[in-house]
Amino acid sequence: MPTYTLTIPAGLLDPVQKGRVAGVITRTHNVVTGAAAYFAQVIIHEVAEGNYFAGGKPLLGRQVFLNGQIRAGRSAPDRKRLLLELRDGVADAGGLERCDVWVYLTDLPARDMIEYGHILPEPGDEASWMEALPEADRARIKKTGL
Repeated sequence: MPTYTLTIPAGLLDPVQKGRVAGVITRTHNVVTGAAAYFAQVIIHEVAEGNYFAGGKPLLGRQVFLNGQIRAGRSAPDRKRLLLELRDGVADAGGLERCDVWVYLTDLPARDMIEYGHILPEPGDEASWMEALPEADRARIKKTGL
């Protein structure tokens, strides 16, 4: 956790821009929350023309929508910082205007998530969670290289 899903009009970003966007989302979450980068997932959905609507009308601009499902328990100042830095980072990495980047954060209790085969720790308890994992699972996580 987190899982960030970026919904974009088809063809808006090239593969290099997508990689930069995924990288900035991962780094931003890591820096702002302190959660290890190996928890972050970024999924980019491209939506064909005529299948993305805003205000009930087909999208005509370059709007993108980032929905981040994150562990509950982050402070209000951290959430605000996360929202603003995600908006700015996605805009910069994707060559977009800040007004084109919509960001929503959805809180999920850690007890309601499993990653790497284990229920996730509360924010701030990642190190002790990692140490309590079986060696094989720690090795699998370390293979992510993050």
